[in-house]
Amino acid sequence: MRIDAHQHFWKFDPVRDAWIDESMQVIRKDFLPSDLEPILKKNNVDGCIAVQADQSEAETKFLLDMAQNNSFIKGVVGWVDLMSDSVEDRLAHFSKDKNLKGIRHIVQAEPNDFMLRSDFQNGISKLRQFNLTYDILVFAEQLPAAIELVEKFPEQPFVLDHIAKPKISEGLDKKWKAHIQELAKYENVSCKLSGMVTETKDFKWNGEAFTPFLDVVFNSFGEDRLLYGSDWPVCLLSSPYESVIKIIEDYVPKEYHTRIFYQNTVNFYSLDENL
Repeated sequence: MRIDAHQHFWKFDPVRDAWIDESMQVIRKDFLPSDLEPILKKNNVDGCIAVQADQSEAETKFLLDMAQNNSFIKGVVGWVDLMSDSVEDRLAHFSKDKNLKGIRHIVQAEPNDFMLRSDFQNGISKLRQFNLTYDILVFAEQLPAAIELVEKFPEQPFVLDHIAKPKISEGLDKKWKAHIQELAKYENVSCKLSGMVTETKDFKWNGEAFTPFLDVVFNSFGEDRLLYGSDWPVCLLSSPYESVIKIIEDYVPKEYHTRIFYQNTVNFYSLDENL
């Protein structure tokens, strides 16, 4: 069994999805479950986690509806306004759907100290009672705030998306490495092996470029706190799905494949074992 722990769906809207600019023609279109399912089957992947790409409750409902109608979508990481006074009510509302497994905010678009805001942290404090995880989406320079956040909430499960988006083509950055090692000391934090191919110059890469970064996260988090994710369809800016999964297949020792491609995702997102 294998699960892709990180991918997206959308019906492309040039206003709402303004981040997908003219240079990204390959993903300026709809990407729906019917597009992904055959790709997963071709790559022997049995299911996926659909992650929000827009900061709206409409997005959360859209993804939950997709999961309701497509059994290969095993869980949803949605969005609610964590800074709202009514955050608890909104979490209660969406948590009625068993497919909601976690929440994410696009922190990479926020100031570096955003996660230290008291209203944001109030929202984070409400997640545990609904058995919801939190996906940390940050740039490398935002890792110090992420470290402060996870230290403050030791019972809250967190997962770092895209290994914090280091600039792969520029080689290993000592600050990024030190911050990853520090973040990994907190046992409530996992890390997705995802999003690396699009953190390359002009979306060009060779497989060896990722090895130093993978060495850091593998040595820091270990085989029990790493999850494979494709970041499809964003990955298509650089690479087809087959190339993305092969990077992780080739790097991870065979004896850890079941954990990183399946069991760790099941454990982290509290998925039904009877997939």
